[in-house]
Amino acid sequence: MEKIKTNTLKPGLSFTGDLYIDNLFLLVPHTAHISEDLIKALKLWQFETLELEGKLSLGGDIGLNTLGDENEIIVSTPKEKLGSSIKKVIEDSKSINIANNEALRLDMVKNVYNEYANYIESLYTHYATHKEINQEELSETVQELCIFVKENRRFILRILSELELNKNFLISHSLKTTIFSIAIALQLHMTLSKMIELGIACILHEIGMLQLPPQIYMGTRQLTPGEKAMISKHPVFGYSILKDMGFPLTIQLGTLEHHEKENGTGYPRRLTGDKISPIAKIISVACSYEAITSKRNYKSERSTFEAILEMLSNNNKIYDEKVTKALLHTVSLYPIGTYVYLQNRKIAIVTDANPNEPKYPTVQLVTEREPDGSPKIVHTNLPETAILRVLTKQEKADVLKIVEEKYKLIEEAQKMAEVVNQKIQQNKVEKQKITSGTGSNKIETEEVDINFFN
Repeated sequence: MEKIKTNTLKPGLSFTGDLYIDNLFLLVPHTAHISEDLIKALKLWQFETLELEGKLSLGGDIGLNTLGDENEIIVSTPKEKLGSSIKKVIEDSKSINIANNEALRLDMVKNVYNEYANYIESLYTHYATHKEINQEELSETVQELCIFVKENRRFILRILSELELNKNFLISHSLKTTIFSIAIALQLHMTLSKMIELGIACILHEIGMLQLPPQIYMGTRQLTPGEKAMISKHPVFGYSILKDMGFPLTIQLGTLEHHEKENGTGYPRRLTGDKISPIAKIISVACSYEAITSKRNYKSERSTFEAILEMLSNNNKIYDEKVTKALLHTVSLYPIGTYVYLQNRKIAIVTDANPNEPKYPTVQLVTEREPDGSPKIVHTNLPETAILRVLTKQEKADVLKIVEEKYKLIEEAQKMAEVVNQKIQQNKVEKQKITSGTGSNKIETEEVDINFFN
């Protein structure tokens, strides 16, 4: 990317590539133009340089058309709906036989997850540049997400602990919070229509941040008291945005009240207990759980196990107990994706929760497979397979390194075996040619067993 000084910007300028505040936060897409208000905001935010993917454009070849008044600029809208790529990935996955293939299923879920991240990024960017949100399209996309989470719950909860999105904080936080919220809602047996409202509120619960200087919510340092006071206004900003756009009241309140606490210590209105909207209660729990388990520029992430213990302890009664219990039954005491040490001295990764017994999740042994090559799944409600403890961060890293090296060796051995098999087959063909016509020589050749090299 090229650097561009903000003091060189003029109203009406456009570029052949996107303009970024940094390498993650998109400020102006290549389909838009520089406005006078944006220049004033950049001066207020004290940004001296920006990052540009393209070059200065001379006009209409990038989707800008001037009509009527010379100052009136109409930006062409995308031909495809923002959520169309998500549907395509989901539909493409249905043509692949992934029902009983864990690896393929995980890859598919990762692809869909990344597409949802791209969608939310496009949604926020489009609002920032056009002050528009297509409610119908958003509702359809969230409905697809609700169904997808229901059908792939254990897989998508697993990748949340493994994947790091190369996205702006607002995007990754909003998506992860939404997935956790939907998973909680499924445990609470929420209707699909209410779940869609929850999902929309979750995706948009940080939209008010776009009214603040980006260096405040994207900074690499602890905030000053004054900056914290500014941050605390984002629920009100978000509420105002959604109210002006005509979103349902339930969604407005979910955005407004997602930082309220059961004991009245939250903001912006210090509501207590039943005065907080049900949707906001769920977002509050999901938002906090995501924040604890995610790395920020100013803090390290904590393990999912530590996070669930903190949420369950519920010091000072800040969370709704019904919602925290639903979170526990959704992710288990040992959340999906957690590496654990078993009573039989084997290492495993938690692959599914047991809603009836949160202490005893289903796990997959890390270094063992079934005879047919499929993952070896065990239940932890037996004495010999009981969970002793959670692996430390360093232990997990060491295990993953060993596993990577092991499977690298297996892959190399398989390639060697394939070469040997090919040579045997070639020799077989050649011998058949030599003995053809004799009718008396029967050639028998044994193929190499690949498992021998494992």
